[in-house]
Amino acid sequence: MWNKVQETVSFLKEKGISIPDFGIVLGTGLGNLVDTIDVKISIPYEEIPNFPISTVKGHQGELIFGVLGGKNVLAMRGRFHYYEGYTIQQVVFPIRVMKFIGIERLILSNASGGVNSSFKVGDIMLIDDHINMIPEHPLRGFNDERFGPRFVDLHEPYDLKMISLMEKTALHLNISLQKGTYLALQGPTFETPAEYRMVRNIGADAVGMSTVPEVIVAKHMSMKCLGLSVITDLGVEGLVEEVSHEEVQQVAKIAEKTVGKLVEQFIETF
Repeated sequence: MWNKVQETVSFLKEKGISIPDFGIVLGTGLGNLVDTIDVKISIPYEEIPNFPISTVKGHQGELIFGVLGGKNVLAMRGRFHYYEGYTIQQVVFPIRVMKFIGIERLILSNASGGVNSSFKVGDIMLIDDHINMIPEHPLRGFNDERFGPRFVDLHEPYDLKMISLMEKTALHLNISLQKGTYLALQGPTFETPAEYRMVRNIGADAVGMSTVPEVIVAKHMSMKCLGLSVITDLGVEGLVEEVSHEEVQQVAKIAEKTVGKLVEQFIETF
């Protein structure tokens, strides 16, 4: 893994990617946030050594380097998921590359199902904690100390200072934010009514199929993380409706301009 990461980092540096101020992971339906970036370099995943290729509709699959809010950013336009058949190490590989190209702060977005009864479709949830229920752990197996320690402290998986600044940013822009715990399941099926009930009962506010492995690995390497989740469907008590990936994308697309404003202003203010 170490050699593969260094090979990919060297390739990206040769392409002209210098040390970015922020890494950004753009999830389902949110890839068009890249439209707000002054793009300097764009590289399709298939051209990057050791990178997987996104197979999910709505994930364009390219690495973007440019300027957003006056800062240099490196953005993944499309992420990788465990349910696609990749190993969990492949899923989190780009996060390791981001760290060793010089990124210390990571912003992640996703689409999720809301189970908090105060949520509505289209809400944006600021993630303040998570529960990992993906059946493979990204740090299982041999631990290379060059990446980080064997046992990783997760008392603050999402950086409190970044959360506070995002809340102030939303207030300044008059954008309403929810806040809560995100639970990650393997997918790719959407949850059954009983599974939504389980998610609520164990203390989560939203459920999805990504983000958590990326954050675990980021924390393994002492990166600071901020997570935003667009609530694209609901699984609240007494209301579990039919949902499709297309519907999830449609809701995320409507929300993406608001998420874009938040992220751009946040980065500019930081």
